[in-house]
Amino acid sequence: MDLVLVGLSHKTAPIGIRERIAFPDTHLRKGLCLLKKDFALRECMIVSTCNRVEVIAHSKQEQGSNTVESIKNFLYSYHALDRPFLEHYLYSYLKHDAVRHIFRVASSLDSMVVGEPQILAQLKRAYNLAHEVGNVGANLNHLIPRAFFVAKRVRSSTKIGASAVSVSSVAVELARKIFGDLHNKSILLLGAGKMGELAARSLAASGVNRILVANRSRARALEMASQFDGEVVSFENIRSSIISSDIMLTATGSNRFLIKKDLIEATIRERKYRPLFIIDIAVPRNVEPQVNEIENTFLYDIDDLQSISNKNRLERNREAEIAEDIVEEEVLNFKHRQKTQSLGPLIGSLQKRIEDICLEELKNQQNILSSQEYQRLEKTLRKTAKKIAHPLVREIKRTNSQPGQHYLTIELVKKMFQLKN
Repeated sequence: MDLVLVGLSHKTAPIGIRERIAFPDTHLRKGLCLLKKDFALRECMIVSTCNRVEVIAHSKQEQGSNTVESIKNFLYSYHALDRPFLEHYLYSYLKHDAVRHIFRVASSLDSMVVGEPQILAQLKRAYNLAHEVGNVGANLNHLIPRAFFVAKRVRSSTKIGASAVSVSSVAVELARKIFGDLHNKSILLLGAGKMGELAARSLAASGVNRILVANRSRARALEMASQFDGEVVSFENIRSSIISSDIMLTATGSNRFLIKKDLIEATIRERKYRPLFIIDIAVPRNVEPQVNEIENTFLYDIDDLQSISNKNRLERNREAEIAEDIVEEEVLNFKHRQKTQSLGPLIGSLQKRIEDICLEELKNQQNILSSQEYQRLEKTLRKTAKKIAHPLVREIKRTNSQPGQHYLTIELVKKMFQLKN
């Protein structure tokens, strides 16, 4: 019985395809039950996110290729698709290639944004649900928690998730450098487009507790403000809103500068030079570049944010190289532990066989020995059996990482002691 993984991700399939085989939360339990019951799988779980759908399984079948086909049949059947609709997009991994892939996914090395932490929580939810429906046995119980350990080791040993890489997360990072704690800070949003909304959402999630929205269309301003429990302010009388805000985010479609140096010079004086952080993500820009010359005013445009994002992305990629080495090391460790565990039956048989040989002659003397003498000799011979077995067991374990030598050692031991395992 071998580990098999079949799936697709953002690397192999566009969103239109990923949507077709995604498992909404309400369908996952049903899918897991059908997968185990109807497709000859001993253990299985389904990982379904916006960027990937993967089935991880141990099969009742001997051939991994048969299990791959079973999982494909499940995906086609469950989602009412006809072959070969998915064939170009699906990938499959067997045995330790599957282990490597799972460790990489858990460590966010296979994510759209390398280093993002969400995938680990999604993997934990998938594992817990598979547990709840009875789809997890000894194999997945050993593998998946180990993947969590590998992900934790990658996080603690590298800086793969330390630097912001999206424009909105870079804005939050810069705001924290200027203000420290963002709780009780206020933000003025000029424009109510999608990019402004995403950046405002990131800032709001980081603790900003007051959001003012100004937009030419009052209806759109009201719609945006309602998402953040914010306030709509007049676009024409923006000066007072700038004075009361800590962060100003501009994202309008204007083709001229709406915020000029003289306006900010006047407002910064009224603010008593309290720091003002301005994020201009509009193209063309909404804020006159000379604003950055004003004391305690920090202006970043979209190119500034993208430059920081690219630098951070390169840093993550460098850290990802270190993380890949950690994953490879852990795959080898996992493989070694599996081999060692598989030796258990053989070692047990060897120890029992040696003990039986040592006790065989004693049993022939049972009628002529007193009970006390028999027990004393039995105890001594059991200890002797352990001492005889110890160097043999040590040699079997020592050669475990040397495939050719390991095979010869095991075959010799089996032949010497007439073992069937």
